[in-house]
Amino acid sequence: MCTVILLRRPSAAWPVIFAGNRDEMRDRPWRTPDRHWPDRPEVVAGQDELAGGSWLGVNEHGLLACILNRYGSLGPAAGKRSRGELVLEALDHADAAAAAEALAQLEPAAYRSFNLVIADSRDAFWLRHLGEDAESVVVQPLPPGISMITAADRNDTKSPRIRHFLPQFRQAAAPDPEAGDWGAWETLLASREHDPAVGAEGAMNVALPNGFGTVSSSLLALPAPGSNGGMPLWRFAAGPPDVAAYEAVDL
Repeated sequence: MCTVILLRRPSAAWPVIFAGNRDEMRDRPWRTPDRHWPDRPEVVAGQDELAGGSWLGVNEHGLLACILNRYGSLGPAAGKRSRGELVLEALDHADAAAAAEALAQLEPAAYRSFNLVIADSRDAFWLRHLGEDAESVVVQPLPPGISMITAADRNDTKSPRIRHFLPQFRQAAAPDPEAGDWGAWETLLASREHDPAVGAEGAMNVALPNGFGTVSSSLLALPAPGSNGGMPLWRFAAGPPDVAAYEAVDL
């Protein structure tokens, strides 16, 4: 399970603030965000070395895309395409609306279940695929305010992680990208707090005995047109965020 927090403020200088922890088997090889695809020079994204796709990336148009597994669908499956391809396919588009419309036409049977977040400075969407029995990929606009997505639905308090941390993100001071102040969200992303009745998998920053855990963390901000030269800001921690420092990604 991974975690995404997305704050939409349509009238702000930075209308989209994104945070995400990637949870994966710690021995699965990956590469830090960069321009890894010669046929997609406009894309900066982390690369999964096994399947070749990505979990999170942005393009030169200011479009962001992030993929998450849903419950019970960790890892590949015979006959299914890699969900990491979908991040790259989304980033082939110039804006979120066009990307969401295109990916809504996917053949559901080709993929295991997923949650896909697509956003730019104007629009944001959550694409939900419930698995091989689903008739279609469902597209839902993400409203202003905070959306938190894990392996469950948006802001679904059936998820122990959402139940525990969504109120904390709502109460926390929002990041100020221009001032370089991300402190409150950094603290939450690094938290190993969890409900004892649930176990460590309910933490934001996961470390399980089976080798599964949080392997990287991202903080990303998308500017309004004309702000910051139109360039997003991306800070990336190449490890658990209570251990690895966030560093700026060269966009």
